[in-house]
Amino acid sequence: IRIMIFGDEGYPANLKTLFVSPPVLYIAGGITEEDGLALGIVGTRRATPYGRILAENLSATLAAKGLTIVSGLARGVDTFAHHAALNAGGRTIAVLGCGLDYCYPPENRRLFEKIPEHGAVVSQFAFGTEPEKRNFPVRNRIISGLSLGLLVIEAGEKSGALISAYAALEEGRELFAVPGRADSPQSAGTNRLIQ
Repeated sequence: IRIMIFGDEGYPANLKTLFVSPPVLYIAGGITEEDGLALGIVGTRRATPYGRILAENLSATLAAKGLTIVSGLARGVDTFAHHAALNAGGRTIAVLGCGLDYCYPPENRRLFEKIPEHGAVVSQFAFGTEPEKRNFPVRNRIISGLSLGLLVIEAGEKSGALISAYAALEEGRELFAVPGRADSPQSAGTNRLIQ
């Protein structure tokens, strides 16, 4: 695990452009220059089959074309995006809302251990920081900050993915949203973004 301070050689170029860049990053694996061409993919933890298919297909296609997929290692859309990027032979970066000595959610342990071989697991939080609710908006800003744009796939009206979306807009990133069924609670937030 590498501890990187703002200004160090190799500090992610995309993060340098934020209004407030993280002063310290904890990184398992490596962030390379090619990871500057990155797209964040986020969405609901309770993805429908439609959301899963889109997350997997879009992530795999974009990763195969050379884009690094950035997400938050959460259940649902994030998990599908990371897996698909790896299965396509691409790179992926997982941003945590806790220290790197925690794997959250715990069922993603194998993914947590595999990602550093083909990308990085990143946190702004020091070791010993538990996955508390207040940490995830910070994590979401780093997801959008590492990316040139952000794609939201299925997000409810109060989804944490919308925090990432608004952070992306505030930082001047491109924002994309996949339309969903008009009557699907999982797509109420994405449909509102499109509106």
